[in-house]
Amino acid sequence: MQNRLIFAVPKGRILDDALPLLERAGVKPEPGFFDKSNRSLRFATNRDDMDIIRVRAFDVATFVAYGAAHMGIVGSDVIDEFDYADLYAPVDLDFGHCRLSVAEPKGQNMDLSRMSHVRVATKYPNLTRRYFHDRGIQAECVKLNGAMELAPSLGLAHHIVDLVESGRTLVQNGLEETTEIMPISARLIVNRAALKTNHAVLAPMIDAFRNMVAERKANTAESAA
Repeated sequence: MQNRLIFAVPKGRILDDALPLLERAGVKPEPGFFDKSNRSLRFATNRDDMDIIRVRAFDVATFVAYGAAHMGIVGSDVIDEFDYADLYAPVDLDFGHCRLSVAEPKGQNMDLSRMSHVRVATKYPNLTRRYFHDRGIQAECVKLNGAMELAPSLGLAHHIVDLVESGRTLVQNGLEETTEIMPISARLIVNRAALKTNHAVLAPMIDAFRNMVAERKANTAESAA
């Protein structure tokens, strides 16, 4: 482990919701972090003992699992796809909600229960194979990192498995969601070894995130009452 603690955050949709929570937990990135022209990946914070790194969502889990980063925030889709033994996810942060779903061309109406093999375009090959295997179907996964919606119309795959929020992108590309595989939300993740060796620092941060989520839920319930 490095001397300075490293907190990993993902680029993209989760980051905007993650930063206010991170600041309330006592970690605020240096101003250069918010400069969109800045290509740096590692930044100092207001804490003398902690830096923050900004990487792709899938890489957040890898950095934390292997101990290069000690703590991070990432979607549960990434955690479940890799299932790293050294990754501990103690807090559901209750934002970044979406779902991992199967989609196919609108009107295709393929009865998967009658199929033994299907080709699927996805960036989640492990979760996809597991889902179809549990239903007695062999999934041939074509790994794509984006533009999944093009795969069926170009004959690359019969179905796609991808994250769905509103479903608007599917509709605009002639697809329809057929099955939800699992709900997704953002999680706080911690390297298990780091939690043992830096327990005095990391445990209070875990508690801070847990308390923030509980407080937000309580306020939401109070407002709805």
